[in-house]
Amino acid sequence: MTTAVRSLLDYRLVVVTGKGGVGKTTVACMLAEAARRAGRSVLLAETAPIASIAGFFESDPRPLDYTGRAFRPGLHAIHVDPHEALADYLRLQTGLGMVTDRVIQTEIFRQLLEAAPGWRELIVLGKIWHVEQKRQADGSPLYDLIVVDAPATGHGLTFLDVPRVVQQAVRAGPLARHASWVEALIHDRERTLLLPVTLPEELPVIETLELVERARGEIDIGIDRIVVNRMPAHPLDRIAPALEKLPDDLDLECLPKVPELRALLRHAVRRDAVAREERARVSTASTLPIVDLPYVADRTALVSGTGELPLRILEAPVWPDPEQEGVTAA
Repeated sequence: MTTAVRSLLDYRLVVVTGKGGVGKTTVACMLAEAARRAGRSVLLAETAPIASIAGFFESDPRPLDYTGRAFRPGLHAIHVDPHEALADYLRLQTGLGMVTDRVIQTEIFRQLLEAAPGWRELIVLGKIWHVEQKRQADGSPLYDLIVVDAPATGHGLTFLDVPRVVQQAVRAGPLARHASWVEALIHDRERTLLLPVTLPEELPVIETLELVERARGEIDIGIDRIVVNRMPAHPLDRIAPALEKLPDDLDLECLPKVPELRALLRHAVRRDAVAREERARVSTASTLPIVDLPYVADRTALVSGTGELPLRILEAPVWPDPEQEGVTAA
């Protein structure tokens, strides 16, 4: 069964998050590439301390900086460093470029920043809000779609909740006003979507369900699907009976012996069954449809300028059948 959710291309801002190691950066890059191919002008914003997304697009990658660069026509990427973003913000507010830079570069000021909770998240989100507001000469958005490779699950929610916390702590002034603008963007379900990424495994699924619950209750951000990454494409239990019929002494030359192959296949069949069960469970418990992505050994193939794989992220989400997968509703 398919669901009539909106296309990812209909949003202005898609924030990609998930447990560390599930492939959220890969999914963010795939979405940016797919949107570019669909004719959208895309900004891919990396928020990790160490920039890495260039490796998905360039054979000899150079780390991104705050200014960023175009990987391909229609696809620009930046690394949102909080110190650079803060300097940018203060220059805009004070109009004192050189003075601002000197203050920010002092050791005392940097120590004060390190001791201040939440400023990094707010400044990074403020930068994203500022870019979302930019317009071209004809009034159209500078970027049709902004894809944010957000921090991993736990920190990702704190990242999105900072504007609300700041407004509660600071009731008036420019900081409160700017935090309210950022919060309004996060809560705007017409413009903004949170895109959780998980693996079809028990622990990532548990953490994803916790993410969805907290995002709905604490952050109030739109979520309409879950990406299940590295999903087995073809159930192996279809070929198991044929292998069981082979004689044990059959010589397969360079392949393992038949009994060893059977043991490997049985293990793989069990893993595939678990993957299907966890996929159905995360959908049932979250009441959200699923977008499946296959396992790919070469990550650069995911955002190839010619391959079709990145377009999988734009496929309509589906509702797994819990009964068919042997899963009971949570």
